[in-house]
Amino acid sequence: MATHHLYFPTLSPPLSGKSQTDMYKVASASEYLVITGVGIGDIKIAKKAWILPGQSWTVFDISPVNYTFEVQAMSAEKLPFVLPAVFTIGPRIDDDDSLLKYAKLISPHDKLSHHVKELVQGIIEGETRVLAASMTMEEVFRGTKEFKQEVFAKVQLELNQFGLLIYNANVKQLVDVPGHEYFSYLGQKTQMEAANQAKVDVAEARMKGEIGSKLREGQTLQNASKIDAETKIISTQRQGEGKKEEIKVKTEVKVFENQREAEVAEANAELAKKKAGWAKEAEVAEVEATKAVALREAELQREVEIMNALTRTEKLKADYLSKASVEYETKVQEANWELYKKQKAAEAILYEREKEAEAQKTIAEAAFYARQQVADGELYAKRKEAEGLVALAQAQGSYLRTLLDALGGNYAALRDYLMINGGLFQEIAKINADAVNGLQPKISIWTTGGGGEAALGGGSDAMKEVAGVYRMLPPLFKTVQEQTGMLPPAWMGALTDSSHS
Repeated sequence: MATHHLYFPTLSPPLSGKSQTDMYKVASASEYLVITGVGIGDIKIAKKAWILPGQSWTVFDISPVNYTFEVQAMSAEKLPFVLPAVFTIGPRIDDDDSLLKYAKLISPHDKLSHHVKELVQGIIEGETRVLAASMTMEEVFRGTKEFKQEVFAKVQLELNQFGLLIYNANVKQLVDVPGHEYFSYLGQKTQMEAANQAKVDVAEARMKGEIGSKLREGQTLQNASKIDAETKIISTQRQGEGKKEEIKVKTEVKVFENQREAEVAEANAELAKKKAGWAKEAEVAEVEATKAVALREAELQREVEIMNALTRTEKLKADYLSKASVEYETKVQEANWELYKKQKAAEAILYEREKEAEAQKTIAEAAFYARQQVADGELYAKRKEAEGLVALAQAQGSYLRTLLDALGGNYAALRDYLMINGGLFQEIAKINADAVNGLQPKISIWTTGGGGEAALGGGSDAMKEVAGVYRMLPPLFKTVQEQTGMLPPAWMGALTDSSHS
């Protein structure tokens, strides 16, 4: 489909180089012009028209196209089948609105393009599947004509919105899907029913033919006997007439009597023949009827036996199939139950293992927490103990620094003070007392001089306290001096001999 665009800057007449025939367009018999542009609100469809400056035009073909599909559908019993169909579809040319729809929606595409084919196929398949899903397979097969008509009506209703028309639709015979041979079995059933009915009709026609043949033969025999009898009667009459002429007078009475006797005999013979014929016909008809009835009964019995055999076969098939299905379902249920029990047992074991793991994890976490708490407690105690030692050391250091500062930086005096304050001299005295227990030791008397306070540094309160301690202590310095050779410092006092005191 060719597209031509003509653009002009103004609405002035065409240039002198173009003739007016170049602006006048005519579509062929199976085509239409679609014109858009200046002066046209939407689109304009025409067979022939002037193409003005600022307008464009295209040509689209309206000839119908054949679309061949094989629609996959499924009946209400979930039985799949294939519906082969050939649809002849084209634009609706008898309706302007439909033609406008086609020109807008379909004409830009090739009629044989994949897009258009998928559009038509989607509508046909969708409507066919929806309709088939509401009908049983028997309804689809028996009412094929109505089914096709309803499919065409629904498809046409959907195609109207695209301006398309179904010119012709040919749906072929419904085809079975491999593995679901319903139509073939149904056709075989119909064929067997038709064959059985044909056999019955042939038997009935044969019966009627044989009865008619026997009837014709009986009638032929009857007519032949009648003609023979009439011939004999005429012959007898002619002979009687000859004799009557010869012995007319003598034998007139006798001839008359013979004639009467002949007539009576003829009547009796005719009656006997008729009775015999009738009896024979009755017997033949009875025999034929009996044979026909027996033949018909045999054929019907044969048909009944065939149907019974088919019924039993189908029943056995159904029973075995049902039994197999039940056994299969039972086995499947048992297998599912065993699988379910195994799964539950595995899940229970897994759950127990998970719980044990969680419990062990909880115990480990609790033990770790307890050990961590103990460690934290020990660390805290050690830290506090260290802090106490540090504080004690700091206090002792501060104490020693204060004493050392008070003693003027004399480490010897500080040592002596610490020994005295720590009770070292008392311990030494106790040890010596224990050692000289029972002996007569010398007794030393220790006094402080008058100038003790001056010697101790005057008015120092700390030294006064220290001097008071020394005054209260037992006279141990002498003993210490004797034992160790160490003299107390001068500011603590002087040792005096007891003999001079």
